Amino acid sequence: MFLSRLRLLTAGESHGPLLTGILDGVPAGLPLDATIIDHDLARRQRGFGSGGRMQLEQDHARLTGGVLAGRTTGGPIALTIANADHTNWAERDIAPMTVPRPGHADLTGAIKFGHEDLRLSLERASARETAMRVAAGAICRALVQHFGIFVGGYVVRIADAELTTPPDLADQASLRSACERAELDPVRCPDATSGAAMRAAIEAAIAARDTCGGIIEVVALGVPAGLGSYTAADRRLDASLAAALLSVPACKGVEFGAGFAATAWPGTEAQDELHLDGDRIVRHSNHAGGLEGGITNGMPIVLRAAIKPIATTLTPQRSVDLATGQPATTRYERSDHCQVPRAVPVAEAMLSLVLADALLSKLGGDSLVELEPRFAALRQPRLADLPMHGRPWRFDYRE
Repeated sequence: MFLSRLRLLTAGESHGPLLTGILDGVPAGLPLDATIIDHDLARRQRGFGSGGRMQLEQDHARLTGGVLAGRTTGGPIALTIANADHTNWAERDIAPMTVPRPGHADLTGAIKFGHEDLRLSLERASARETAMRVAAGAICRALVQHFGIFVGGYVVRIADAELTTPPDLADQASLRSACERAELDPVRCPDATSGAAMRAAIEAAIAARDTCGGIIEVVALGVPAGLGSYTAADRRLDASLAAALLSVPACKGVEFGAGFAATAWPGTEAQDELHLDGDRIVRHSNHAGGLEGGITNGMPIVLRAAIKPIATTLTPQRSVDLATGQPATTRYERSDHCQVPRAVPVAEAMLSLVLADALLSKLGGDSLVELEPRFAALRQPRLADLPMHGRPWRFDYRE
């Protein structure tokens, strides 16, 4: 699991009455109200290429536990998000679904759980569940923001249309500006010209009765060095971040910093060389994406996630009718044409969850009053914080 100090459990179906979430482990004293959460829920619903359901839902988080007088209590935080579309399903017989859609959890869910109707898989596997992840992530975003950490994201590719002017991965100002510009664009691209090409790619997919995927980039700025660990496999922060992003529906790949591109470089070019700036140890590149040995190094955290084309297509795909045992084609279920722009807030939420968890693991404590002085005392990449004795030594393991 990618969380150790925090615990998140979500429940609910795509067309059920509501989604429910429990987020445990948030320290006491964090200012919090539903408007903070609703802001990110609204962002999740925006993005060119989204389907009809986004016109039906007006997501609102209702806090039902763990927050009193506008501040977290230290107890589990309980939330609900109503499904407005439930009223369209509540009073009708549900047609049987026996033809699995390639790329969905229809068939694999039936194999695992023994479902006699494929909709039982669809309802829980649906990306509708990510609304509650975004709600929980908004709480964690508020926590890390309290310590000066910024989390954002943007789209770098849709189909074959790419961001032609990517930000400097070592420059916090460049990355933050990209995130802010992306929020003004219908496909969440920080460059207007590239964004127009991405929108055209989505329009071409719609005209072809098809779907398209892409790549998003999420970043965290102001993250202190020293979060995570190399001492055990499950404590490596990059492993936790990768697992968190890969848990997002339709995510099929994750890379950090230069990622796969660095495999073609010589080793002398693939690293982030160290320099002194007064007493501070600095880097002029960020090929590692802010993590070395599973530990944050003080540079911006940069992750890229590959989002596959959504599997529900207007054009039927070949399948098998499990009720008759005969070849069949899929039936269209209302869906996005391109979910890539809407995946950005979801990925930001997962990054916020994991960073909040890593920060709490590092600092300990049950309230902001305890956390704040510990955060201020964290070791930094500077010579004064790294005294070395410079003497030979021995292992001294003896039988």
